[in-house]
Amino acid sequence: MKRIVIFASGSGTNAENLITYFKNRTHASVIQVLTNNPHAKVLDRARNLQVSALSFNRIAFSQTDDVLNILKANDPDLIVLAGFLWKFPEFILNEFPNKVINIHPALLPKYGGKGMYGNHVHEAIVNNKETETGITIHYVNEHYDEGAIIFQAKCKVLPTDTAQHVAANIHKLEMEHFPKVVEKLLK
Repeated sequence: MKRIVIFASGSGTNAENLITYFKNRTHASVIQVLTNNPHAKVLDRARNLQVSALSFNRIAFSQTDDVLNILKANDPDLIVLAGFLWKFPEFILNEFPNKVINIHPALLPKYGGKGMYGNHVHEAIVNNKETETGITIHYVNEHYDEGAIIFQAKCKVLPTDTAQHVAANIHKLEMEHFPKVVEKLLK
């Protein structure tokens, strides 16, 4: 059985989708959800689906081995960042080479980097009058949104679209593709 650990910072809709998708699979399951936000809705979503969920602070994540030791104890086959907003420490990445992936709400390399997440991305896309956008699933390296691209899916952006329209379209792409790409990586 392949083991998945999810990192998230917010509401956790992608985490919930992944947990639900793998709930009845025989080859993989989500075994842990970790968050840097003790008030994140993802904690409730995970616990409601009987998945262990913990929060941690910046010291535990990047200045000690606390989070690293949790990961080592869980022995994940894949670490999935699903709306996780902190830069991943190199010492953790080195322990799990090519096992940490992220989903980004734009077609990288466009609209990536520090501060480019969620509505910031959607507003930039609308303000720059882009005609298409999408999602990128990529490996995580020591730089924000610069790891090798695994998968991209696109959608149109209409001249009348607001950031909220774009967000809704991106959410649909995430729900449809993210679990399938994770599953494919684990096979």
